Amino acid sequence: MSTATAMSLEQLKELAESGAEQLDWDATAEQVIAWAAENFDLREVAVACSMQDAVLPAMVADQIPGVDVLFLETGYHFAETIAARNEVEHSLDVNVVDVKPKLSVAEQDEQYGKDLFSRDPAACCRMRKMEPLGEALSGYKLWFTGVRRDEAPTRASTPLITWDEMHGLVKVNPLATWSFDDLVGYATDHSVPVNMLLQHGYPSIGCKPCTRPVAPGEDPRSGRWAGTGKVECGIHTTDSTS
Repeated sequence: MSTATAMSLEQLKELAESGAEQLDWDATAEQVIAWAAENFDLREVAVACSMQDAVLPAMVADQIPGVDVLFLETGYHFAETIAARNEVEHSLDVNVVDVKPKLSVAEQDEQYGKDLFSRDPAACCRMRKMEPLGEALSGYKLWFTGVRRDEAPTRASTPLITWDEMHGLVKVNPLATWSFDDLVGYATDHSVPVNMLLQHGYPSIGCKPCTRPVAPGEDPRSGRWAGTGKVECGIHTTDSTS
């Protein structure tokens, strides 16, 4: 039985702080996931996955089989991303949950004008990513993300375990210490599903209209919202993990 089941928000926050103190800054992903598995029950945790790769869901499922994997179905994904989502659902011991916005793309176009992402990407991300995810996370006490410190300067201080004030739950980043090469190497060695776009110059994959390939030597996330000055959708920005 987990220690988190009957905890208040303040007690959960204290548990997150305790976990952060117990684990070294460079603890392994397996150690971080083991801490979560020891302190939380299956239905208290979720994995957020953009379907860029399935390394995180696969590693979490090794210790927490049947875990919920939240996929933000924005309506703007590459076909390759949907293919990766379907492969994850069929090949891993997880429960993929499609998290959808209140408005379809057509309804958003009708209400806010066509291609809002090109005029106000922050508003589009808020409606199609941040708000749906916030609502989905309200049913959990801990969420795993695949944020890595090497992805961008804004992510360099990403902790392994932290308290997520915005969503009111424990946030765990098991892969924070990993590099892109670590990720690809693990996926190859363990036959983990990956998005085929990774092989075509897309080290960071978001919605199709707002993502371009990245040239050698460029910041891995420079292909996201290129030319807009926007670097994050907003999901991770409040806790300094970006």
